[in-house]
This record gives sequence, structure tokens and C-alpha cells, in this order.
Amino acid sequence: MKKILISIIAVASLCACSQPRTLRIVQYNVGVFSKELENSIPMISDMMKEVGADVVSLNELDSCNLRHSNHQLADFAEAMGGWEYRYAKAFEYREGGYGVGVAGKDKITDHFVINLDKGSGSEYRACCVVETKDYVFASTHLDHRSPEAQLEQARTICSILSERYGDSSKPVFLCGDMNARPESETIMEFGKYFDLLTPTTDKTCPAINPRVCIDYIYCLKNKAKVQVKDSKVMKEFQNGDVEVASDHLPVFAEVSF
Repeated sequence: MKKILISIIAVASLCACSQPRTLRIVQYNVGVFSKELENSIPMISDMMKEVGADVVSLNELDSCNLRHSNHQLADFAEAMGGWEYRYAKAFEYREGGYGVGVAGKDKITDHFVINLDKGSGSEYRACCVVETKDYVFASTHLDHRSPEAQLEQARTICSILSERYGDSSKPVFLCGDMNARPESETIMEFGKYFDLLTPTTDKTCPAINPRVCIDYIYCLKNKAKVQVKDSKVMKEFQNGDVEVASDHLPVFAEVSF
């Protein structure tokens, strides 16, 4: 009887371990949480709770500068119920910082920043990379003026992430405001290393009467088996107004792996 019980427990444990993980991802350029409102953190956190987000890539974040004295990413993570977060400063701004970040439910086991050269562009940029037990997640925001600088920034990200995780069985998700249209060289460069998980038919910017698709969610082409269950540009919420929350629309993907 004891042997039978042990066998049943072993089979049950095996079945539990083989269950696929579902992850609800959002990419959102939040416009320093103040494009139309003085502080859109409460609204955007309510929107992310409504969609059931597990992890969010956030672009355009102020950190303890003269424009916004608070650490915006920390405040957003707290509003989400005490999520884990990591911030990457792209450059110094008004005695503080400006950059990108990741916030999510899962415990972060490792993280690093990819510093992106300014080149012929307007500003230095950054890519924030976090690792959890089940997946890797990166957030970036590329140059908005120089296609050449933007392309070099994309190449840097692709090179580092593919070299580090190209042989891994762990999914690697890359999200960002790439400031690049689907037909651009930048997006074609990402396509060499990453599978695009979100649609390009819907526009993401500006939030009112959007004209261009420049926000994306990708998955690295490695040994991970990832299935897209749903993906869309989110245009309506019961608990928020996308037209005042930011000047971009949030992009969503639900995946299993």
C-alpha cells in the first residue's frame, strides 16, 4: 500500500511539473505618468490589474529628478500590490534619472542593464533585463530621431541577449517602444533573432487617433517553446481611459510555455 501511495504522489508531482505556465505581458510607454494627468500611476495600475497583467515593461520613467521627485517605478510597483521591479537609467535628467523598467509578480533572481550608445541619435538609451525562475524579461526604448542610431541600439540588444540566452530553454521576452515602424530596418533586425508576438496591424501611438505601430512584444528564438494565446493593442478599459493615461496605447500578449 505504501509503494502504491508513493507512486501516486510521484505521478501527481510529475503532472504538476508538466503543466504549462501562462504569462500575461504588457508593454506600455507611460509617458512619465503625466502626459494628460498630473499623476496617472493610480489609473494605470488599475488598468493593469483589470487586464490581469503578470509582468509589465514600462518606458519613459522619471526617477527622483526635478520634474518628478518620486521614484515612479517604485510607486507603480507598490500600487500593484508590492510587485518586484528593476529600473535602468538611460541618462541623467534634471538632477535625477530618466529610463525604463520592469515590474512583475515573480521573484527576480538576477538582473542587468544593457547601456545603449547615443551614436548619431538624440539620447543615450538603456535596456533593463530581469531573470526569474521561469523566464527572462527585457524592456527598452530606442532612439526616436536617428534611424542609424536606433538600428545600432537594436543590434546591441540582439547581440547580447542572443549570446547569453540563445541556447537556453527559458523564454526570453523583449518589449519596448522601438520608435520604428514594422517595415523599418530596426524591426527587420529584431526579426532575425526574435519572434514577434503582437500584431502590427493595430497602431499604438498616439493614444488618440493612433497613426503608427511602434510598440512591440518579442520572444527570443531559442530552445523555449512558447505559444501565443492572445495578443492585442488595448484600447478600452473599465477602470481607466487610455486617451489620458499616456500618449501610447498599451500592448498585451498572453503566452504559455
